[in-house]
Amino acid sequence: MEQKSLIIIQMGDAPKPLRDAHGDVPHWFCRAIGCAPEEVDVVRVFEGETLPAPDARRAAIITGSWAMVSDRLPWSEKTAEWIREAIAVEMPLFGVCYGHQLMSWALGGNVEYHPQGREAGTKTVYLNASAHNDPLLSHLSESFPAHLTHRQTVTRLPEGASVLASSAHDNHQIVRYGPRAISVQFHPEMTPEIATDLLRLNRAHIEKEGTDADSLVASVLPAPGAAEILRRFVQEVTERDKTRLSNAAQ
Repeated sequence: MEQKSLIIIQMGDAPKPLRDAHGDVPHWFCRAIGCAPEEVDVVRVFEGETLPAPDARRAAIITGSWAMVSDRLPWSEKTAEWIREAIAVEMPLFGVCYGHQLMSWALGGNVEYHPQGREAGTKTVYLNASAHNDPLLSHLSESFPAHLTHRQTVTRLPEGASVLASSAHDNHQIVRYGPRAISVQFHPEMTPEIATDLLRLNRAHIEKEGTDADSLVASVLPAPGAAEILRRFVQEVTERDKTRLSNAAQ
């Protein structure tokens, strides 16, 4: 079977109402990237599927989840070990939400429940000054909207990691671990429709925590800049593959 250059490491299923309305998580990423589902390899690690050996010629997106990194579930810890191996061979990695937190945890950081609770809805992400030199972020202005839904957070960065963006709620919205590894706390794959339906699905929890869910729904905005970060990551991988194949043909 032909290996695809891009792997989506799926860390959990979306709740059934979201799957019925929008497809499952890999479809969200494929829509955001602009690729067909058959163009990527999906590994459902939360169901025990085995990850391929890390390979610098491929790239991986590590998705969000409905689990918690601090629970140290066996499949999650196996993925953390795989992340360490992937970093060692300089495989391109892009972590999202749970994937963002797991990358930090795997590389020596710490993840806990956020002391201020849940961050949900469309929020403003602010770039640090150093972010404007980053190839995945140079298209963005100093701030941009992004869709968020999380209760845990990176509380300590791994050694050598750098923060590139924050929000009013969370100091670690974008973290870079090296030239080929980056992660984001927000969800670049989510559309406003997915973000809205997720808020409605979580309405009872959100309001129990003292937040007006209707106000969060009303404030949902398009987040094209966040999605472009993901597309740029994939574009980098695609262009690298074209160069490698061209050099091999010479």
